[in-house]
Amino acid sequence: MKEMVLQTKVVVCAYEELMPEDKEVVDAARAATANSYAVYSKFNVGAAVRLEGGVIVKGSNQENAAYPSGLCAERTTLFWANSQYPDRAVLTLAIAARTENGELAMPIPPCGACRQVILETEKRYNRTIRIILYGTRECYVVEDGIKALLPLTFDASFLNE
Repeated sequence: MKEMVLQTKVVVCAYEELMPEDKEVVDAARAATANSYAVYSKFNVGAAVRLEGGVIVKGSNQENAAYPSGLCAERTTLFWANSQYPDRAVLTLAIAARTENGELAMPIPPCGACRQVILETEKRYNRTIRIILYGTRECYVVEDGIKALLPLTFDASFLNE
């Protein structure tokens, strides 16, 4: 028997310490929370991506009374970007959230389903996506892409074995 150690490097910083181009995509994610349809959970999530060429696309979570029919902000954003700009790789993904009390102090990570979609997007474009998780108290920057947040990934390579 052997042991495998998995490590994740996350840069923790204040919003003010982000580079201007990172602030731009984070601000788009923050603004996207206003378009969230979260009448049940009151948990408004916004996401934004910067694509090759500088285009920024944003999306928000969309709930439904039949809970499984809703969709997270990360997936609405990535699916829209991939369908409207199929030839432009995603460079950066930012995620922000707020409740009725305002923006969250601590960053929220993407759920498991969203992590899987981010992985597929990285595979599609053969490019690591920088991930920025926003909170008013601190931000997390994941430079190494989704595998840092989703170790031991399942992808198409298993389907061909």
